[in-house]
Amino acid sequence: MDTPGEAARAADTAPGGVRYPRVLLKLSGEALAGDKGFGFDLERISFFCEQIREVLAMGVEVALVIGGGNMIRGSQLSRLGMDRVGADYMGMLGTVINALAMQDQLEKRGVDTRVMTAIRMEELAEPYIRRRALRHLEKGRTVIFAAGTGNPYFSTDTAAVLRGIQMKASVIIKATSVDGVYSADPKKDPAARKYDEISFRDVVVGELGVMDQTAITLCKENGLPLIVLNIHQPGAVARALRGERVGTLVS
Repeated sequence: MDTPGEAARAADTAPGGVRYPRVLLKLSGEALAGDKGFGFDLERISFFCEQIREVLAMGVEVALVIGGGNMIRGSQLSRLGMDRVGADYMGMLGTVINALAMQDQLEKRGVDTRVMTAIRMEELAEPYIRRRALRHLEKGRTVIFAAGTGNPYFSTDTAAVLRGIQMKASVIIKATSVDGVYSADPKKDPAARKYDEISFRDVVVGELGVMDQTAITLCKENGLPLIVLNIHQPGAVARALRGERVGTLVS
């Protein structure tokens, strides 16, 4: 069985000008809200769906993990005094709402999708079963993984990397509002330097906040490359999957 690292190396010779034939796309919940900050901005969601459709047309297999920050954040509720376990489960339910919204908009554009949840709720979505998820991807379906890992204390970044490893993804793409990894927050520090490439070790040592440490460690130990890019730039995801220099490559 190929490891994610072997799959990534094999992708260097993938046909059709695609370097990464299977991607796990991590999208924040806040991105779905757009400038509203809460709920859904259908124009933004439509834009993301068109980018995904463009990638699918290239022959790339796509899986998605969406955060829940536009609905609710378990960590924030915990800091306000709520029990952390219950707060995290509430956050997981927020990701299910987002997954269903994205599924609706993708299917309106003719994209065959499946939502799979780490917490069983068969009336809404399929339970996460690894072999079934792999089969969906092989059949060209876009799979949206919801409810995180199904366990409290783990972020959706960690869930994204875990699902990426389990799905033998060639790459993880973390879609943000920033065009890569910087030495400091570019919105606060105009002197912040952007990295075209950086190692997982330097991300951890520099505390650059790309993903939480658990997610970064999983990527490093499994040889799974990570690309951080600005999802709001048209065609950014497609260019990255072709191997063009987009955002920052963490490897």
